[in-house]
Amino acid sequence: MPATSRKKISRATVRADFNDLTAVVHYTRAAHTLGLWASERILIDRYFPDKNARLLEAGCGAGRVAVALWELGYRQLHAFDFAEELLAQAQSLVIERNAQITLFHADATRLGLCHVIRDKAFDGVLFMFNGLMQIPLRRNRRRALRQLAAVCRPGATFLFTTHDRNSSPAEQALWRLESRRWAQGRQDPILREYGDRYFEEDGTGRTFMHLPDRAEILADLRATGWAHVHDVLRRAVAPEARAVREFSDECRFWVARKPAQT
Repeated sequence: MPATSRKKISRATVRADFNDLTAVVHYTRAAHTLGLWASERILIDRYFPDKNARLLEAGCGAGRVAVALWELGYRQLHAFDFAEELLAQAQSLVIERNAQITLFHADATRLGLCHVIRDKAFDGVLFMFNGLMQIPLRRNRRRALRQLAAVCRPGATFLFTTHDRNSSPAEQALWRLESRRWAQGRQDPILREYGDRYFEEDGTGRTFMHLPDRAEILADLRATGWAHVHDVLRRAVAPEARAVREFSDECRFWVARKPAQT
């Protein structure tokens, strides 16, 4: 179902959509019942083996990943979101599960303004469930990548996900049509860049998402102080339960590292 708003997508649009009751209920239910995906668990075990590592989760939403990390034994956890209503749900879940996680309100593109982590140097950062791709405009996504690199120590690992325009023949066909629309100036006028989508689903609410191709993310990592380590489609990591497949379409996992100082 197409979205009804005709204003250009902005940070305020995304924030309002995540604070909307429908979205809050959707993500809170997942935080309480879904936990980590099988693929997430495998990659977290592989790239964050030290349970004493100081980890930062960006875009923590209602706490699905952060609380799961605590329950896996990670004990130095910070997590933030810029949607106040989702963050309130994360705080409730932390209390319910007796977890000790530092939660705070922040915007990934403006972490330098956040006093909570001003003197921290994180060993790793996670930005799960395509959160980075829900930041409108490539320059803002790059700003977020730089901000995250700035609060990490040299050698820190970064795990995140994106959708992928080339993940299937059907996706490729859809984006060929979309490319023609952009070339002819017939794209949805609320979108800002080729690769953007804005849609509404019953039970989920309104969602902005930028769908990149692999070359775009590789370029963004190079431009923002991250070295690419690995990337893989979710289906190649692990088969997922039906509940996970219903919650999330196919995505690509990315692993990057902040280069050691020389």
